[in-house]
Amino acid sequence: MSDPGAAFVAYVNARRSALLRSATLITGDSHTAQDLLQDALIKLAARWERVSDGSPDAYVRRIMFHDNVSRWRRTGREVLVGEVAEGARPLGGSEPPDPGRVVTGLDVRRALAELTDKQRAVLVLRYYDDLSETQIAQTLGVSNGTVKSQAHAALRRLRELLPEAAEALVGSEETP
Repeated sequence: MSDPGAAFVAYVNARRSALLRSATLITGDSHTAQDLLQDALIKLAARWERVSDGSPDAYVRRIMFHDNVSRWRRTGREVLVGEVAEGARPLGGSEPPDPGRVVTGLDVRRALAELTDKQRAVLVLRYYDDLSETQIAQTLGVSNGTVKSQAHAALRRLRELLPEAAEALVGSEETP
């Protein structure tokens, strides 16, 4: 495609769903994720001719991660809710899990929301977007060692939050 505008539209049409899923997992909120992705795509459009020959996905992921951290710093991590659902229990609560309980996607998303932004981004990029440690380090602008330590800490925290799923976690290692 010789028209950069058409190439950008084709890219957005092809990658929007996958990028929106990543943004939703990173933010923990679908509305915030839509805003985050829209802002990232606007920034990508401004640099499309320079970025299109490389890895536009990596560029968009980096923007989303950095913008999400900036948003978090401005607004804080506290999420207010109107009412607590009847029978709800806090994640990692003292109530023993039901052995027959199935871990749902909602359980995983809630547990991901309990992680730090960097831990959540590392897990999403590694296990959802299937990036290598080197690609994650480049996307987030950190070292490979930071990626490894953030992944280790995040998986350990997920095991605490979702003990009934600890054996099923991808890449789970022996509990320290």
